[in-house]
Amino acid sequence: MNAIIFDVDGTLWDSCQAVANAWNTVFDRYKELNGKKVTMEEAKGFMGKTSEEIFNTLLPDVEEQKRIAITEECGKQEEVEIAKNGGKLFDNLEKTLQILSQKYDLYIVSNCQAGYIEAFFDYHKLGHYFKDYENSGRTGKPKGENIKLIMQRNNLKKAFYIGDTQGDYNATKIANIPFLYAKYGFGTVDTEVPFIDSIEQLPQKAEILFQTM
Repeated sequence: MNAIIFDVDGTLWDSCQAVANAWNTVFDRYKELNGKKVTMEEAKGFMGKTSEEIFNTLLPDVEEQKRIAITEECGKQEEVEIAKNGGKLFDNLEKTLQILSQKYDLYIVSNCQAGYIEAFFDYHKLGHYFKDYENSGRTGKPKGENIKLIMQRNNLKKAFYIGDTQGDYNATKIANIPFLYAKYGFGTVDTEVPFIDSIEQLPQKAEILFQTM
């Protein structure tokens, strides 16, 4: 069966408020951060990056071991926030997944930490639509390598990746699979690529893409 591999943030949902709340809760525990806060818009700008990339940028002056500890705490707190409040699913996401899962195998590859995808599944009850998933937090590998890992593990022959950032596009070049740009998401792509303006357009666009592969 043909397969679609999804990014999470900016592709399936918007969890920026939960993420910002989590980071701020953790930052409040550290007096040396001097009351540092992250807004929802600032959190949105970090979506799609690995935890290491995010906190190296956010906390460049913090000693490395302490920064690693803060990073781990933030990841755990994100799971707490998501378990409590979830995130904002893009309109008609579940209906779209129902349609797609009847015709394609669905997967997820994200740069998130281990536990984040599980929290997404647990709160919104969407895990049964996906055959497998992978993330950089679990493997320590970048997104392109994790896409290859998912394809090898599930013996995928014909698949494309849908994401919303330049990093997502770059990962598909490493994995050597087609890319579909979720233009409704958070990021931009500097290359002309196929795109959709809403998740609801995906079934029709997927049919067209697979015909050209």
